[in-house]
Amino acid sequence: MYFGIDWGGTKMEIVALTPAGSVAARHRLPTPTGGYTQALEAVKSLVAEAERQAGTTGTVGIGIPGSPSPQTGLVRNSNVVVLNGRPLRRDLEALIGRPVRIANDANCLAVSEAVDGAGAGAHVVFGVIIGTGHGGGIAIDGRVHAGFQGFAAEIGHYLLPWMKANEYPGPKCWCGKHGCLEMFACGTGFERDHLETTGEARKGAEIIAAMRAGDQASRATYERFADRLARSLALLVNIIDPDVFVLGGGMSNIDELYADLPQLIPAYIFGDGFATPIRKAVHGDSSGVRGAAWLWKGEGNP
Repeated sequence: MYFGIDWGGTKMEIVALTPAGSVAARHRLPTPTGGYTQALEAVKSLVAEAERQAGTTGTVGIGIPGSPSPQTGLVRNSNVVVLNGRPLRRDLEALIGRPVRIANDANCLAVSEAVDGAGAGAHVVFGVIIGTGHGGGIAIDGRVHAGFQGFAAEIGHYLLPWMKANEYPGPKCWCGKHGCLEMFACGTGFERDHLETTGEARKGAEIIAAMRAGDQASRATYERFADRLARSLALLVNIIDPDVFVLGGGMSNIDELYADLPQLIPAYIFGDGFATPIRKAVHGDSSGVRGAAWLWKGEGNP
């Protein structure tokens, strides 16, 4: 049995998957706010409950916002701030008495979709989470590619590619720099852009609904967003050239993107065209937790 945990800012969820990908157990609870030790105990509780439901033990993989350093084992860049600077894997292995694998949540999305989702069978899958922030993950042959320092696919914090004069230098990001892609190509950036351009404070879903009803200001907001996302995907083709892009997160549910992005990207490609498939994550909100479970797939495991 493969147990996977999605460790989010507001909730923690565990699933137990059979080797065929069927869900044998599922449980969730609010992410504890009482500190690091309490959070570790919550993981132990999740594993115990999933084992009770599934009637067996298994491997444990965990997806987190942020990533563990391959050099030190310490977590960094997590918005679940109690994890930063902590040897999470070592502490969890001591607590639950078995090996644990930990990966960035966007990498878990990529693994999930590479194993049995929208990128199944592809050699290189690039997953993009477009929600309240913007993150990326890479799976090669169904396994995480985190890079030498564990920073691979941190696309939310490179500069918006091919920045236009009216976009420079861009809003200040929470990371301290200006113009990060995350400040433009995510749900909050989408809403902020609409507010700054029109003076209207609207939720993303309201902007899209207004666009579909014929509102030209909302359409212009969407077109700016789609072009910015297209620039990023084009840059990734120029650098990595994956076999498929898989989009997840709330903004991935804008169906127009899947027709419009392939028309926008070629202008930024250093080549003779663009043919890379762009697909919506098959497993939706469950991609992260499934990918965490699949961190143990391979290496002799079925």
